[in-house]
Amino acid sequence: MSERRVPEVDRAAAARRAVERRRARASLKRDLTTRVVAPQIVAAQAFADAESVAGSMRITDFLLALPAIGVGKRDRILVELDISPVKRLGGLGVRQRVTLRHWLDERFPLQSPRSGRSRLLVLAGPTAVGKGTVAAHIRENHPDIHLSISATTRPPRPGEIDGVHYFFVDDAEFDRMIAEDALLEHAVVHNRSRYGTPRAPIDKALSEGKTVLLEIDLQGARQVRAAEPSATLIFLLPPSWDELVHRLVGRGTEDEEERARRLRTAKIELAAQSEFDYRIVNEDVATAAREVVELSEATAR
Repeated sequence: MSERRVPEVDRAAAARRAVERRRARASLKRDLTTRVVAPQIVAAQAFADAESVAGSMRITDFLLALPAIGVGKRDRILVELDISPVKRLGGLGVRQRVTLRHWLDERFPLQSPRSGRSRLLVLAGPTAVGKGTVAAHIRENHPDIHLSISATTRPPRPGEIDGVHYFFVDDAEFDRMIAEDALLEHAVVHNRSRYGTPRAPIDKALSEGKTVLLEIDLQGARQVRAAEPSATLIFLLPPSWDELVHRLVGRGTEDEEERARRLRTAKIELAAQSEFDYRIVNEDVATAAREVVELSEATAR
């Protein structure tokens, strides 16, 4: 009996699928390392579908992609969890899935929303994630939400209007605002320009019973949480690390050195997402904006 030969077209298609699969796993590993996605979410995807990209990831690769875990620590964890190093995430048994979930929750705890949230919402996230675009969509479609306008010492980008997108001020004016305690928060961003949130418009809007949305950076969000502990903090995430890099390069407003600086900062910012009450993935601007609005409606009840 002659041996059946696999058609060349099938081999080529299988090879392409294998390459695509490896690339998808590599992208998912980058997302885990940069904390674009929480390990609990990847584990849940793997457990729900063993044939998914997450499900096909080896447990050894999964653990090595997590922050601060090297080969030695990985091997000790596998022994502790009684999981074979040849296992894939989607192939773990019921008991192994339970122990892995518990270990992840202890090692990488996710922030739970606290009760008593106020009408003051803070939207933050890494560079190029689209905070300004989401905030602009809310401003245009939900005039009932007061969108705070930040003051900044950086020059306007093409299309930006003073008093609409930002209050563009010089260093002397920014110093005056700090001295007079006219800013709710302020910070130096990317080691260059200063940003701050004028306090008076926020106090006025809140006193009128309005919901106020602040679109600011991580440093500012921390200052607001310290000054107003009841503020609701929302962290905006990119769909993936590769997409974040694509958006930063695509907007073309920074040179190569500045892009590298911002991406280094983005990794630090992504690591702080557990400090926030909610996380929203900005895969689609309208959808992300709707989710922010839904949170604002929940706090207003």
